[in-house]
Amino acid sequence: MIDGLGRGMPGAFGDGGLALRDLVMAATVRIHGPEGGYDPDGPSGSFLGSGFFIAPSWVLTCAHVALQGEVRDVTVVFETGPRSGETAVAGAVVAALPEAPPGGAGAGWPAPDLALVRLSRPVDHACVYVSERPAKFFGGEQVLYSGWTEVGGRLKRLSGQCAVQGTVGGWADSDEQLRLGGDVLPPGISGGPAVDLRRGEVVGVLKSQLLGAMGGTSIAIDRLRSLPVPAAMAGAESDDDYQAVFHAHDRYHSDRHFSRVGTGPTWTDVQSSLATGAATGADRALTPQQRVTLLGRLAELPPPVSTHSLLDLLFRLPNVHSVDRYPAPRSWRDGLGALYETRGGEAALELVLRYCMSVISAERPYVTHTTAAAEQALWDWVKVLADGQLSREFRNEITRLWSAGRHRTDREQRRASPAYGERPREGERPFVLLELEPRGWERDSYDWRVGVGRHSGEVVPVAEDSRGTPGHSLRTRLTAGLTEAFRRCDEPDSPAMLQVAVVQALLGLEVDVWQLSPDEPPLGVTRPVVVRCSDQEPPLSEDEARERRARWNRTWSAAMQAEIVDCEDGLRVPVPTEEELRSLAYETVPVLCRYGDRPDGETAAGLARVVRGGFHVALLRRGMDRPDAVCADFHRRAVATVAEAGTADQLPWRIQELRRGVRAGRTEMFWSDGVALFYDDPHHPLPGSGQLLEAP
Repeated sequence: MIDGLGRGMPGAFGDGGLALRDLVMAATVRIHGPEGGYDPDGPSGSFLGSGFFIAPSWVLTCAHVALQGEVRDVTVVFETGPRSGETAVAGAVVAALPEAPPGGAGAGWPAPDLALVRLSRPVDHACVYVSERPAKFFGGEQVLYSGWTEVGGRLKRLSGQCAVQGTVGGWADSDEQLRLGGDVLPPGISGGPAVDLRRGEVVGVLKSQLLGAMGGTSIAIDRLRSLPVPAAMAGAESDDDYQAVFHAHDRYHSDRHFSRVGTGPTWTDVQSSLATGAATGADRALTPQQRVTLLGRLAELPPPVSTHSLLDLLFRLPNVHSVDRYPAPRSWRDGLGALYETRGGEAALELVLRYCMSVISAERPYVTHTTAAAEQALWDWVKVLADGQLSREFRNEITRLWSAGRHRTDREQRRASPAYGERPREGERPFVLLELEPRGWERDSYDWRVGVGRHSGEVVPVAEDSRGTPGHSLRTRLTAGLTEAFRRCDEPDSPAMLQVAVVQALLGLEVDVWQLSPDEPPLGVTRPVVVRCSDQEPPLSEDEARERRARWNRTWSAAMQAEIVDCEDGLRVPVPTEEELRSLAYETVPVLCRYGDRPDGETAAGLARVVRGGFHVALLRRGMDRPDAVCADFHRRAVATVAEAGTADQLPWRIQELRRGVRAGRTEMFWSDGVALFYDDPHHPLPGSGQLLEAP
């Protein structure tokens, strides 16, 4: 239905719904190509689709809309008010998810299919309110949509209602979408907003229509969390597009709601008038006015240092359980949304205020001249709310936290003294685990799982696929899951380790040379990448378990020494028997000079003897067999590298340094090209293995 919603439709609007529709349509824009301007009187060839203002000078749309012309420049057309006439402003796509379709130009754009457009000059305009709730807790059955389409030879604004009918894609798939039905989504509507009618907040971006049928699909708004993370620690808000956009978004809505200028309803006013149902969780611990105030004050603070640090902060809050949603929270507003699944009542408000106290005391990536004042303003807001509604015991608790933390200005002090709980000790950082399982009945086909391993031994799943992925498609198919897992673990300038668990015959798989995108270095250059053996072993005897524990602990506490076990004077020799291997010192690291890419039976048997001999760390020299090669230099440098690393916890980082050196053209490191590190950490057993050894 054009320019309105029929009152006879299911879920027809009341006054609050009509006001919400006006706010949504005021922020909805047209996206045109850059060439030749646009034609306000007709659907010229420059019209690409719809979009909406997500923050001042920022437009969100679909990647397949904004990049349709295979250039990054667009024209954004909108109205600043009723009967104000149209304004056209140049813009540029600064980020897209993905940046290009895997099939190349002309191929369909896979989800998440989102693009951020930044305007080239400042203009006055309206912005939507974007939900901070994870998509998994979307609470409405009806959504309002808005966009542009051709009607009678002219481009017209359009709005309507759809019902959420389920999802397309799995729970941890990067291409998951909401299925919409109940109305026709015409051409041109892609890129427009999808708004939860119960809460009055944007929850998605329209992606596609169903050809010849009612409805289409929508991308959850929280997929924006997958935007690229800066490689180095941010030094300013503008260093991270995601943080810059949502800080500007939250300041915009806080400023507009409390401004004395203007007479029309704000998004907060409309949200207050909408029916909210029987929600009792932490999302209803705050009124819309209190929420917009809190988000505005959080937006004045520097963002979290990393997703990992934010997750760590959330885990330490009392009674907070799983916050590992896909995608994981990234900003302070996301962290607030992660609390919304908890129960309501006084405990929910206490949880929100404890979260605020953790934010006040959190480590900062940078500080500005306003940071101290922003912390004070957030504390003042917390104190007023607690004094009016919560117990004396709780008020005393947060006052102690404020008093203890107000003098901590040094970053290291903040890192060491979180508001709640204790930070993990060094060596307890999470890691990313990639498990590849070959499908024996399908040649070169794999099931896979990506998870985040924690010091507790738990592996939290991030993404998986048991439908069989061809070997040549593994890198492309795994990119989204690995990127999300890295974001949950990485700290600025300190990337997390990637552990690759494969059957023994695949230990030569060169995951370390994969590039997740064409402009990124290989994985082994950006982070430590090690391999593990996923073959099931027979249960260990008590003596075997004791010996393995002793060997592992020794490599962590004493200087390691390398031993070449399959090559003498340039000639291949069998790996010693298990008994001979067990006679080696506990701090020994075996080196298999002749391992190769696809080990033959003897090589595989040799590595099996090394594993059964109790060794958890070994160097494997991959690559084509070198029957005539002189191996003396490799032997000499491998022995030196192990000695220089010192202990086992340092060896993965030393191998990463060598891989960086090879890529940088440092000839003295060329000897290490193709080396893999077998690193089977017994304190983080593979899921289902049951082989957990005591900590050293």
